[in-house]
Amino acid sequence: MISQTVYTETISVPSSAASPNRVNRMHDATVLDEHLATHAIALKSISKSFGSVTALHQTDLSVRKGEFLTLLGPSGSGKTTLLNLIAGAIGPTTGVIFLDGRDITSVPPRERGIGMVFQNYALMPHMTVFDNVAYPLRARHHPAVTIRAKVMEALDRVGLHGFEDRKPRQLSGGQQQRVGIARCIVYSPAIIMMDEPLGALDKNLREQMMGEIKRLHKDLGTTIIYVTHDQEEALYMSDRICLMSMGQIAQLGTPDELYFQPRNRFVAEFIGESNLISGRIIGDGQMMIAGNRSIAVPCSGCVEGSDLLIMIRPEKVQISGTDEPFKEDSNVLFGEVAGSSFIGGMTRVAVNTENGLNVMAKLVSDRAESRPEPGARVRVCWSSSDVVVLEK
Repeated sequence: MISQTVYTETISVPSSAASPNRVNRMHDATVLDEHLATHAIALKSISKSFGSVTALHQTDLSVRKGEFLTLLGPSGSGKTTLLNLIAGAIGPTTGVIFLDGRDITSVPPRERGIGMVFQNYALMPHMTVFDNVAYPLRARHHPAVTIRAKVMEALDRVGLHGFEDRKPRQLSGGQQQRVGIARCIVYSPAIIMMDEPLGALDKNLREQMMGEIKRLHKDLGTTIIYVTHDQEEALYMSDRICLMSMGQIAQLGTPDELYFQPRNRFVAEFIGESNLISGRIIGDGQMMIAGNRSIAVPCSGCVEGSDLLIMIRPEKVQISGTDEPFKEDSNVLFGEVAGSSFIGGMTRVAVNTENGLNVMAKLVSDRAESRPEPGARVRVCWSSSDVVVLEK
């Protein structure tokens, strides 16, 4: 729990006992204490500027104990700045950082009890696997018997039993990454942070390591904060995703929430693939789009005449022949197949509609002879329940 001294420094409380503000702030203090007690990390009004450049705007973020939270976003979005602030590699311009309810804003990195796994592994080439993993324990002056037991347990957890006498140059990229993870978990840090740890691996090895990191998180129950620009990693491994854009949180939520209910255009385009259609509300649940076509949208409270932007995921779009039946609640457009791309289990089909839209569908792949041919006349349709209204 956070101490009263730290809390007083964070929020000023009037000295007058009769003041109603004093009662309200004391209540807020209790709420804040209860909130911090259930979270591994809590950031309050954290920001970071480098001269005139703001890398991170004022941000509030809480990470639950035992949670796998991914900081996702393009280069320059602020995710690595946020990670470095939590680790203590840099200090904030404003705000407070709490770890298990304790103010660690000014605590040196070595005293925060946070483990780090790096993209480049950061292994010491002259040391054996055993010595690399043992290094954090030796730096903390653990006895030799304890060090050996903990190192062997950590190597077992990452599937490297029997590799303890090898040097890093004798290991594959995936094995080196596992050593980096073992070195991180060997001293049981309260929080493990991973900075794009799979960025240097090939696709098959990356998928294997994603499964191993997810399994390790389940086994350890440790809080993990994971940084990546790869949406596939984020969707597969995370309990929640914090999507960053231009030094701010664009959306925070579960993988399902970010994929099926994106808040705005940036989220819709960054997570997965999307069809975006703009138009104008012409009535209750009706929107006028290009070519003076009307479609149904889930926007009963929208003001008539207002502009609207909607999203439909490609896998929700169906393609059929022009004379085939369709569901009564579907939005229907006619067009011509512009092309198709076979991507294994799925096939992307691009359709140019008669009213000037480009609509993409993702279909379960069939044999080449059964796929829509370029130039074929087709009908595209989607249910109004699959439409997502985006913020402007």
